[in-house]
Parts: sequence; C-alpha cells; structure tokens
Amino acid sequence: MASTLGQLKAGDCGVVASLSDTGSAYRRKLLAMGLTPGVKFRVCRVAPMGDPIQIELRGFQLSVRRDEASTVEVICNE
Repeated sequence: MASTLGQLKAGDCGVVASLSDTGSAYRRKLLAMGLTPGVKFRVCRVAPMGDPIQIELRGFQLSVRRDEASTVEVICNE
C-alpha cells in the first residue's frame, strides 16, 4: 500500500519509495540524514497535534514536520 510518510500513524512500518522534488535543498537534507529510497523505517510517535512525526531508521531517530513528511512517498508493511 503506497502513501506518504505524513499519513502514517505511530507503530506503522514501511520502506521509503521516493522523495518528491519539491524543495531540492530540503530533499538533499533528508537524503543526507539517511532518508533514502529503499530504507526501512518505523513511525515511533506522532505529536498530539500531528506535527512533528518521529521515525526510527538506520538505528537512530529522526523528527520531521508533517508538511515535509508528506513529500516522502512510502510503501507500508501490512
């Protein structure tokens, strides 16, 4: 099931499919932090108002804003 990182809930797991080209500087920042296509992740927490989203990948945790997370296309593990 394909969706965006911004649509997921705490406990969801998946694989990054792609990053959209909106804001190439931010895209480069996400890539530099390890959020690359093919990487497995788990959503640890979603803040009460839905922003930010904390994910775990490659052995560390990363928090991203919901609007930025919506640019990351993912494939969810059922």
